[in-house]
Amino acid sequence: MNWEFYFAAFQKISSRYFIVALSGFLIFYVIFRRMFFYRKIQQKFPANSDFKRELGYSLLTMLIFSSIIVFLNSPAIVMYTTRYQSISEYGWFYYFSVFPILFIMHDLYFYIMHRIMHHPSLFKYIHLVHHKSTNPSPWAAYAFHPLEAIIEQGIVVIFYFTLPIHISHLAIFFLFSIVYNVYGHLGYELYPKGFNKTWIGRWINTSVNHNQHHQYFKGNYGLYTLIWDRIFGTIRKDYDAQFETISKRQPDS
Repeated sequence: MNWEFYFAAFQKISSRYFIVALSGFLIFYVIFRRMFFYRKIQQKFPANSDFKRELGYSLLTMLIFSSIIVFLNSPAIVMYTTRYQSISEYGWFYYFSVFPILFIMHDLYFYIMHRIMHHPSLFKYIHLVHHKSTNPSPWAAYAFHPLEAIIEQGIVVIFYFTLPIHISHLAIFFLFSIVYNVYGHLGYELYPKGFNKTWIGRWINTSVNHNQHHQYFKGNYGLYTLIWDRIFGTIRKDYDAQFETISKRQPDS
């Protein structure tokens, strides 16, 4: 293994995770804990043991993510991928056009894999670790069983073998991904009252939506959007009501 490349990959992945997750944790769980508590979806905080478990599994996940990146970029494999070196090879129009394609691919991939992992014969072996966070915190974003970590990183394998992709595509896209992932596990709702009923908000995943999934283990399987949940009828019937209840809360005077 190219250890220098491995540590560089781990540094990039872990720095994204820690900067975003730590920022969310410090703002909402430490510094402004009381100020924003009215926006806390579940009106209680996880135990310190939950934070430790989430951090431990997240570190393991990042080690696995890094290993897969190193494997895909090894001389024996990279020559068969669609990765390209210079943006000029395909031009700037193609470069920017790829981002919405990555977004749709990842959103659909996650929904399908997530539904599969909830099958009773697989759940306890793969996905249960993540669902131990019934009241998730920012640290839960990468708190996966090793098998789930491999499945999650499977989207990168698909990217590498389907469409021409520049290495910076992944860096930018997964920065966006971890930001939205941390928001989904934040435990606080940041979107304003009525957002879920707007023409765009109806299709966007929210922290309330994903928090319900962690709390009840059923329904709300989406990642970035609610498109697939709405198409396949897996959005919880009480989602809109709970979003409205939480978004109506007012800070204590």
